[in-house]
Amino acid sequence: MADFHQNGIISTLHNLTDRTTESLEADLMGFRSFNPMALVLPSLFSELEGPALEHIVDELCEVPYLDDIIIGLDRADKEQFQFAKSYFSRLPQRHHILWNSGPRLTALDEELKEHGLSPAQPGKGRNVWFCFGYFLSATDAQVVGLHDCDILTYDRALLARLMYPVANPTFPYVFSKGYYARTTEERFNGRVVRLLIGPLLAALKKVCQPNDYIIYLNSFRYALAGEFAMGRQVVKNIRIPSDWGLEIGVLSEVWRSQSTQAICQVEIADNYDHKHQSVSHDNPESGLSKMSIDITKSIFRKLATDGQVFSQGTFRTLKATYFRIALDRIETFYNDAVMNGLTLDRHEEETTVELFAQNIMKAGEIFLESPNETPFMANWNRINSAIPDFTDRFREAVRLDNED
Repeated sequence: MADFHQNGIISTLHNLTDRTTESLEADLMGFRSFNPMALVLPSLFSELEGPALEHIVDELCEVPYLDDIIIGLDRADKEQFQFAKSYFSRLPQRHHILWNSGPRLTALDEELKEHGLSPAQPGKGRNVWFCFGYFLSATDAQVVGLHDCDILTYDRALLARLMYPVANPTFPYVFSKGYYARTTEERFNGRVVRLLIGPLLAALKKVCQPNDYIIYLNSFRYALAGEFAMGRQVVKNIRIPSDWGLEIGVLSEVWRSQSTQAICQVEIADNYDHKHQSVSHDNPESGLSKMSIDITKSIFRKLATDGQVFSQGTFRTLKATYFRIALDRIETFYNDAVMNGLTLDRHEEETTVELFAQNIMKAGEIFLESPNETPFMANWNRINSAIPDFTDRFREAVRLDNED
């Protein structure tokens, strides 16, 4: 993409020359002696049966610079866990499978519950949290990357570009976030970013008091990208939500603990496609409907910690402002689609915006009704303080599961 602009308060690293994967990997092999690297793969067992993950594993087999791959496996019984061990056995890197549903890790989770430290709900955030804890206790890696297991357009260049800014010891970055276009040959995708995040941040900028956090979030070209890399010290201190607010929650925590000079976004693919969620108009507990509520709550919580005061009137004004901005943006996206020979269903887009507008109010109501809610899981420094030998036993449990 012929774009070299720096539009926000974080650095944007572009793909200007289509540099070869092999050239990037040669640099990463050099960085490896300073910054050993690991990768976290949060996965449902169902993804082992899907079309994307087998190709992802094939690509990872060709990656030379990774020392460890940590696979968080959710919703798997014993037979499925055995299948997963065989499935990932062809990886040449050291790899570790966290059988999150297995008896050993379940027993450890019960111990965390006794101390009030267990993740509140199942999901990707909980899976990633346990993987981060294992990364800290069982590897010497100084940089960890993370991406999903449902990427249909995966290429190992994506990982190389994601890891490069943090792994390069001459760069100042401790956190990198991937970004990309979200289109197919026929249509626009990325509905939650296009129709919720962008218009909502614009509306918050109008309705709320001036806030650098809004400017920060608005600097990311794809704030909901599930691909990011960070340094070991960041992982130790980060607190993440267990719900659909994971990506926004991670950005919020990095904003809290790091200078913007140490944060970047990097173009990791020309295009990107993965498993699509249903909008779920009739069920706020699933699909994009639940996602929009959880993400919006996450943003409200963070703004509240910065001193923003919310009320029912604030949320009503915010909903109206959001709705007008979002409708205007549909017109822009439609024109962009037509010029590029893509299709965009304006009726579907508007019904989605109507749902998101309603969910902004629902998120606001939940926020006002639950002021004592603790949405973030504890960081691993706190776990080590509360239960000093926990991570040693955690590491041993994973070893026993993988060797049995």
